[in-house]
Amino acid sequence: MPQIRDAAVLKAVAHPVRRRLLDVLRVDGPSMPSVLARCTGQAVANVSHHLRVLAEAGLIEEAPDLARNRKEHWWRMPDRSISWSVADFGDDAAGLAAADAALALDLQRQVELVSTWLGSPASREEPWTGAAFSTDGFLRLSPAELAALGAEIQQVIDRYAGRPEAPDREPVFVIGRGFPARP
Repeated sequence: MPQIRDAAVLKAVAHPVRRRLLDVLRVDGPSMPSVLARCTGQAVANVSHHLRVLAEAGLIEEAPDLARNRKEHWWRMPDRSISWSVADFGDDAAGLAAADAALALDLQRQVELVSTWLGSPASREEPWTGAAFSTDGFLRLSPAELAALGAEIQQVIDRYAGRPEAPDREPVFVIGRGFPARP
């Protein structure tokens, strides 16, 4: 998983349309701007602009090998996951601002996805209603223990990532966050 350490790259991620495009490419794989426009409700020209921004940041790349003719332009994510740490931008005010914006956008996107799920008919129907989960808890951990917990959760997610499509498999969004807090 590539670790973003460049504020300009992180700034490219910290935009709602670009974040949504990354999500679609991550879940559905390589795609063309017209398909991405339908998936995101954006105009093709707007999607093309945002794809160029993501490509300039090195987050996506063109996939000419998928085109059937010269008119088709395909894009893909070379790495399906990206990450960053606010600690990598501690000495850079612009980097900290980009990291804060990216984290806020992440949280907003997570809340949006959870709200959409909870408001959907599928959230009240089997088999998904019995399979979906929500968990939280207050733990007493040191910073090192919290980092280890995060690494273990990421290992579990990585173990399930990249499974091939199957009739009973749907894209599933999983959230894991841990931070100091008081009830």
